[in-house]
Amino acid sequence: MRVFATKETCAVSSLCVYQAPEVFDQDEEGQVEVLDPEPPAELHEDVRIAVRGCPTRSIRVE
Repeated sequence: MRVFATKETCAVSSLCVYQAPEVFDQDEEGQVEVLDPEPPAELHEDVRIAVRGCPTRSIRVE
């Protein structure tokens, strides 16, 4: 799994940070940041939940 984020479309909902704090964080403006672009397998489901819950689809996985 590889995680990608687009700051420009981030709605600053923080859902991703709450769902997978090991993978996502927010910068000083609240925009999404990816801490671990290749998270371990045990975090994959949390990342998928965050992706599905993102209101602007600013995060995705491949």
